[in-house]
Amino acid sequence: MPHKPEEASEEAWHRYFAMECNNKAWSLAVSDRNREEDLEMLSAAQASLYHWMLVGNTLNQIRAKMLVAEVHALLGLGDTALPLAIEVSEFFAEHDCPDWEEAYVAAIEAHAASVAGDAERHRESYQRATGLFHAIADPDDKAVVEQTFRLVPRPNS
Repeated sequence: MPHKPEEASEEAWHRYFAMECNNKAWSLAVSDRNREEDLEMLSAAQASLYHWMLVGNTLNQIRAKMLVAEVHALLGLGDTALPLAIEVSEFFAEHDCPDWEEAYVAAIEAHAASVAGDAERHRESYQRATGLFHAIADPDDKAVVEQTFRLVPRPNS
């Protein structure tokens, strides 16, 4: 959990709330939730994106969009999840990122495609996510990604 900002600047508080909301949304995303917690997860993800849009750099903003894409996929909102997941995937295709993040991006794209009913993208993204997941070097990183990847439906052959 991030520490409350010591300085009273608006930017410091936006960063604080962006991180708090991000952590809350990811925590809820990988747990069993009820309807009230679904709304809390959605609100936290969107609030995190809002705060990062105000004070974050491009990477902060794209990671927040990745979170919103996953939350929308979890809630069955494929029409909004998939365009966000594609935007995130296209960003990371053009930028270097850690092995765990590549796997996250592919898994979330697969999840969004599944919910949106795009069977071909679902299958391709799922296969890519599987390969990337198995290639994650750090066991701790792998365990974190697994929490999200296990929620992605397997494609029909």
